[in-house]
Amino acid sequence: MAHSPLLLQLVVILLTARLLSFVLRYLGQPPVIGEMIAGLMLGPLVLGSLAPEFHAQLFAPSSLSALQGVSQIGLVLFMFIVGAELRMPTGLRSQMVSSAWIGGCAMLLPFLLGLGLSPWLHPQLAPPGVPFLPFALFIATAMAITAFPVLARILKDKGLAATPIGQLGLTSAALADLLAWILLALVVALAAAGSGWGDIARMLLGAILLGVVAFAGVRPLLAALLRRQVADGRPDGAVISGLLIVTFAFAALTQWLRLHEVFGAFVFGLCLPRDDKLLDTLVERLEHVAVLVLMPVFFALAGLNTSPDAFVGLGAVTLLVIVALAILGKVLGGAAGARLAGLGWRDAFCLGTLMNTRGLMELIVLKVGLDVGVIGKEIFTMLMLMAVLTTLMTSPLLNLLMRRPHGAAEPSQRKVPSL
Repeated sequence: MAHSPLLLQLVVILLTARLLSFVLRYLGQPPVIGEMIAGLMLGPLVLGSLAPEFHAQLFAPSSLSALQGVSQIGLVLFMFIVGAELRMPTGLRSQMVSSAWIGGCAMLLPFLLGLGLSPWLHPQLAPPGVPFLPFALFIATAMAITAFPVLARILKDKGLAATPIGQLGLTSAALADLLAWILLALVVALAAAGSGWGDIARMLLGAILLGVVAFAGVRPLLAALLRRQVADGRPDGAVISGLLIVTFAFAALTQWLRLHEVFGAFVFGLCLPRDDKLLDTLVERLEHVAVLVLMPVFFALAGLNTSPDAFVGLGAVTLLVIVALAILGKVLGGAAGARLAGLGWRDAFCLGTLMNTRGLMELIVLKVGLDVGVIGKEIFTMLMLMAVLTTLMTSPLLNLLMRRPHGAAEPSQRKVPSL
């Protein structure tokens, strides 16, 4: 009987991810960057070039369906946790205007730069048959993403999560990411609706209806259920099982709407009651499996979708242009928003640097674009490298800009996913 290579694949993927995470943590970087780099190393760019026969045997296309299933489950669970964790930091509601300036400018400038870059990228890198509009909107959205979970991890590790700069950065990133996910849903609808505007309207109306049901119906029911069944705020196994069932149901609904399953899981996480004890329990029960075991599989599959052809011809120049515009758009956009909000130059550039953190959320967005066919492997490879490079910059730049943590406040004690 033919054996499945799934277990060996998992051993290789998890071992590589853990080793590189340890190295990156030692260098003062979030461990998730090591896992992203592990995905790149296990793909055709590194392992496929150094040991092509071993790579072809270990990751034969016919053997990847099981990994795809594992990755899909991990992605849905992670997006559920991200939605549950995404909230406005306590005590910063009075600074929502400042956060709107920073988050809005940190999204608008890279978005416009992405739109301006798209007429050059579309003829050479868009998949055959993909219209200009969804391609351009996707590139612009990908340039505008900020990784809220990775940003939270960086701030917590540096003792800045409870400082004014850290709180402002978290709120600004949350606002920018919510807008980016709305734009991404529009792009996916445009890409998936090949029959015309009727299909787009059906998908968007379905998504709006799902959101209304989630927040107007499911959220109050959940709040009432948790008050009765979870007196201490910490759900037992039966309640968590119920939450997971609804998570996968929401993911299946958005998949049925021909939107990506990540949207359903994210929306359900958002509509959970904002309870720190509930979040702590979800992180404790689900984080280690979703983040430490399942998400490295997602990174590995992403790495398998990279292509050495991305650097043929003008590919290297294109990559440099993408990275340069991505950095300028985020850093200058965030700094400009902070200046408009009345902050000083150093704080403004600190916030712009924080907005330049893309990390895992960028990679999820890119995988969504690849899955729906709006981008191909070459531009996927370039944007994945951009995500790694811009996130790697965050800690060193903060060290230069902030020679000591702002304020004396202790880091926030609320748990965030250990990325």
